[in-house]
Amino acid sequence: MAGSLKPSPMSVNVVAFGNERDGFSEDNQQSSLIWTYLGRSALVSETESNLLLNSANHTGNPVFTEYQACVFGNVRLVVHDCPLWDIFDSDWYTSQNLIGGADIIVIKYSVNDKSSFQEVKDSYVPMIKRALNHCTIPVIISAVGARKSEVPCTCPLCTLDRGSCVTASEGIQLAKELGATYLELHSLSDFYVGKYFGGVLEYFMIQSLNQKSSEKMKKRKKSHKCHGVKPPQLEQPEKMPILKGEASHYNSDLHNLLICCQCVDVIFYSEDLKEVVEAHKIVLCSVSHVFMLLFNVKSPADIQDSSIIRTAQTLFAVNSEAVFPVSNRGSPCGPPVRVIVKDSFFCFCLSDILHFIYSGAFQWELLEEDIKKKLKDPGEVELVLEKVKFILITPGKVNSSKNCRSHQTARPLQLCDTSLRLFFNTHVLADVIFQIQGATVPAHRAVLVARCEVMAAMFNGSYIEANSFLVPVYGVSKDTFLSFLEYLYTDSCCPASILQAMSLLICAEMYQVSRLQHICELYIITHLQSMPSRELASTSLSVVSLLRKAKLKSAVLSRCTDGLPVCT
Repeated sequence: MAGSLKPSPMSVNVVAFGNERDGFSEDNQQSSLIWTYLGRSALVSETESNLLLNSANHTGNPVFTEYQACVFGNVRLVVHDCPLWDIFDSDWYTSQNLIGGADIIVIKYSVNDKSSFQEVKDSYVPMIKRALNHCTIPVIISAVGARKSEVPCTCPLCTLDRGSCVTASEGIQLAKELGATYLELHSLSDFYVGKYFGGVLEYFMIQSLNQKSSEKMKKRKKSHKCHGVKPPQLEQPEKMPILKGEASHYNSDLHNLLICCQCVDVIFYSEDLKEVVEAHKIVLCSVSHVFMLLFNVKSPADIQDSSIIRTAQTLFAVNSEAVFPVSNRGSPCGPPVRVIVKDSFFCFCLSDILHFIYSGAFQWELLEEDIKKKLKDPGEVELVLEKVKFILITPGKVNSSKNCRSHQTARPLQLCDTSLRLFFNTHVLADVIFQIQGATVPAHRAVLVARCEVMAAMFNGSYIEANSFLVPVYGVSKDTFLSFLEYLYTDSCCPASILQAMSLLICAEMYQVSRLQHICELYIITHLQSMPSRELASTSLSVVSLLRKAKLKSAVLSRCTDGLPVCT
């Protein structure tokens, strides 16, 4: 570790992920965004670096480089530059600690390496999103390099270089998903690195230092509280309410859906036609190509991996013959699909396997313990675990010859909160259609019932919606309702404006989804705190009073927003 830097009472920790070096000329192999900034910025002095390696890697393959420097005179700047995304696979614990200790996160990529960008977007950005867990850590996305086309264009609507390069619209969409600041750096020149990237980075540094200074002053005042005569207390101006984000219960919601057996549309049977367990096609198809093939979401022609087709044919058989017991279960779309499980060992453990999948598909040790209670032969246990692992993998991503224990040491297979996004606002497997503002929105009862108690009562009670395929929706716009459904499917929400957040807050209260209410309230407060006082006064809103009353009834919020433009 660097030891010559002077100790500083304040520090800023920056973590940078990604490799941007393919985006510009390779004349200088040592050039990188972080190193260039540290070397050229007028605010940075006494820069030192230390290459930190992982024992599992070769000495020439560093996990990250640590830079230490002084900024703003006496503030210690610590930067961890991680060019390889493999740190999330090889050292999950270290990657989580880096994100947890970061004040600012930088994600950088080359605009000329679309395959790497797509892998980062699909595999690693969801991990960063989950690790941040709605924290307020600023994120900067830097698209580095000039696109290799005759007429490079940064227009978000341009499709000139869409085939081989990462377009600006793709980068902007990624930034929107993370709530990040998006920058295009066509080269590592003084302008782009020093003034453009450096200006944004230094702005967030100042914000971080101000927040830390404020917290430090509060602690100091609390520790030196005077126990003598108290001075007279002056009336303080009304402040914003302090809100804390509610923890996600996405996996527990889906697990409860399996337990309560609501909206069942598939029933598994043993070969002697004894009912084993009930499930939901939408959840199973969201995690496995085997189930997509089984329930005709994909055809054999869509599946290029022949082993997936063989697995589906070996393990399961869909049967609609009349020899099955009569079932009272069903939905407006028809009775449940009946599936025979051909493998006796797999069938015997199927209930535990489904509980594992519905709980997030990451508790491998617990699944192994549950299977061992039913199967005494270690060889049979290992075979069942291998089949579970093979069903859940993405084709071409994981070698099925690895055993389950070795697989746990790498990034775990798990049901991410983006898995159901594949079926959001699509007619695939949809069993309910919402009619709103003259348009139709397809959805899936199982997801709605699992994630929203009001929807659960509506679709399982004595209401007319329980047996209706078409369900009208009133009192909310189509765009707001789509944002509400997107949260139910993905457990994430990113309002485009304060008015949209207010509309979504009203919708969340209508359907009593408390966590979405908290997210909208946090967004509104954060946005209003950053607004200039003159602009805030021009809105003619008593925002503090509005947010306090919003938790009691949505009608109060509706009255407070009278006179505003219609929210969408």
